[in-house]
Amino acid sequence: MTITATMVKELRELTGAGMMDAKKALTEVAGDMEAAIDWLRTKGLAKAAKKADRVAAEGLIGVAVSNGKGVAVEINSETDFVAKNADFQALVREVAKVALETGDSIEVVKAADLNGKTVDQVIQEAIARIGENMNFRRLHVLEGSTVVSYVHNAAADGMGKIGVLVALNGPEDKAKEIGKQFAMHIAATSPLSLSEATLDPSVLERELAVQTAKALEENASSAKPKPDAVIHNNIIPGRMKRFLAENTLLGQAFVINPDMTVEQAAKEAGVEITGFARVAVGEGVEKKQEDFAAEVAKALQG
Repeated sequence: MTITATMVKELRELTGAGMMDAKKALTEVAGDMEAAIDWLRTKGLAKAAKKADRVAAEGLIGVAVSNGKGVAVEINSETDFVAKNADFQALVREVAKVALETGDSIEVVKAADLNGKTVDQVIQEAIARIGENMNFRRLHVLEGSTVVSYVHNAAADGMGKIGVLVALNGPEDKAKEIGKQFAMHIAATSPLSLSEATLDPSVLERELAVQTAKALEENASSAKPKPDAVIHNNIIPGRMKRFLAENTLLGQAFVINPDMTVEQAAKEAGVEITGFARVAVGEGVEKKQEDFAAEVAKALQG
């Protein structure tokens, strides 16, 4: 398979790897981007790349909470300029309110009433009025005894670039107080799941494969190799434990007090976190490819 400059550029953006390392990784795995990321990590040349890095869409996340239910909606625009428009912000606010009352899916919310018209009609009219394409892309609903919301990089009240919802059990006053802190923590750390039990098994399998290959390769090139049993029984389990601690909410060090985990902080406050959602604008949208620099084109010659 031909490895193009565009492919090398994308891999570099995702991993921070050097140009020639990125090219070699893609060559080794016949152009498979995900496999190339793992190859670079196995060689110690890149950190784990999150899909959230591949963003292009503009727009806003709107959040709304009431009586143990919270929603986060994502409405995209073509430019950040429109996201700052008061008309667009009013649209996001109204859609979030309707979603809180009626929504369990985007389709249901689009068909719901908003001032005598369907939400979808209101969005289409806003497109015609503002002159820019818009897309009601995502809806996340979270329920619990107490649900707390937080917006990072707020453009206006209840909307911004990142919206977080946290559901908690326990005394409502304590849940609301520390729940806001947990929501800010989630916005900053972007955990993959609540706990190991809720983490996608395929993510664990992929990480285990990477860490196993990396540990065995490092051991093989060591001046004093350890027995395979030590690698499989100590080194690899230790790395997987660290991975879970860094990527599951309950296992993460609490940003406000790094001496304890989020789970310990919740117990100390007398509450239990039962769920969360973190929604960022443009998450998972592929970047538009651009022409690569002459430097990279030269590196790919031959």
